[in-house]
Amino acid sequence: MQGNSLESLDYIYIPAPDAAAAERFYTSTLGGTLRWRIRDGGVTVAALQLSATGPLVLLASHLAPKATILIYRVAHLASTRQQLLDAGWSDLDEPFEIPQGPCLVFRDPAGQQLAIYERTRPLVEQSFDGRFD
Repeated sequence: MQGNSLESLDYIYIPAPDAAAAERFYTSTLGGTLRWRIRDGGVTVAALQLSATGPLVLLASHLAPKATILIYRVAHLASTRQQLLDAGWSDLDEPFEIPQGPCLVFRDPAGQQLAIYERTRPLVEQSFDGRFD
């Protein structure tokens, strides 16, 4: 990929098969602030702020253990995807939607999952803040 298409690391998506235990660890042990928690269809995702700056930590009950995903924002998902393809990168999943906008997951040479997304719905995060399902 030529140039730096990644704007910011916005989320760290962490597996949390025991959502309550993970939430306690990140709040009580690490001192994080729970921003929101959403339960839908048997899946729980909770957002925590661990520092004054930096990405939100998203605890996800549906992710497989050790399947952490770093989620970066890009200005234009389609053009960044094309840059990856033009660079010969073929380990890309098909784009899908997350609440903030279109997203896609790919893997680095060691198999680490990375994701990029385009923030087409910037107010979604605000609508989640303070929601505790």
